[in-house]
Amino acid sequence: MKFKSYFQYSKSQRSGIFLLIIICVVSQFAFFYLYPSSNKTNSIEKQKWLAFQTVIDSLKTEKINYIPKIYPFNPNFITDYKGSKLGMSVAEIDRLLDFRKTNQYVNSASEFQKVTQISDSLLKAISPYFKFPDWVNKRVTNNFKPYEKKTENRVIIDINLATKEDLIKVYGIGPALSDRILKQKELFGGFVSMNQLDDIWGLQPEVIENLNKYFEVTTLPKIKKIDINNSSIKELMLFPYFKYSLAKAIVTYRSMNGNLKIEDLSNIKGFPVDKLKIIALYLEL
Repeated sequence: MKFKSYFQYSKSQRSGIFLLIIICVVSQFAFFYLYPSSNKTNSIEKQKWLAFQTVIDSLKTEKINYIPKIYPFNPNFITDYKGSKLGMSVAEIDRLLDFRKTNQYVNSASEFQKVTQISDSLLKAISPYFKFPDWVNKRVTNNFKPYEKKTENRVIIDINLATKEDLIKVYGIGPALSDRILKQKELFGGFVSMNQLDDIWGLQPEVIENLNKYFEVTTLPKIKKIDINNSSIKELMLFPYFKYSLAKAIVTYRSMNGNLKIEDLSNIKGFPVDKLKIIALYLEL
């Protein structure tokens, strides 16, 4: 009797239970039909992620199929990173670097292979991108006899008296570089040291070495010296070694400390101390 009593309800209780069931059913229908936005939102987000995943997959495919573009380069200056990208082994790269430490250069694809000992297949793949200086190519195509080949009866010429024809005879000097050397000489009014050739753009160390074999400054040229204690900033800037910032620093230092002496120049901010001996020969102090 006690167990059966749990299932015996009064009329009002049965009405309450029935009403509760109706409210639950109506609530479920209301949730699905009146508030469908959450489902749509999830669907839209899912579509976005799927589309984004497609883009990621396409980028992965492009990366797999990507072939890096190789630009022309001088093989004498291959670094460890560059060599590894080209497919060279560590030993092959080291052979080239050791060869370069002796201040020597490879001037053809065959010389490059001889030094590095790379395979024929790798040489065939990368040699089309080798770019040697113009003077190396002209050495092969032009039929001229440079000074470099003459080891006897060497004639030393004053660099300040050298003509374009004299300069072109040097191994590694072409018309463009000879014009550049002569123009630099005109800017200074004459060279006072062969070390000034180091400042000429495009002159390789081995070419400067060749120039030193056949040219020198035998006598100091007659040049118009710069009155550094009275020249304005614009006048100082006419001297190739004095750019605007340095010319301004010189005038500022001079105005604060009086007339300059040679030993004062090294105290000026930005002054090229390594060229002090050369610059001093152009100054009137």
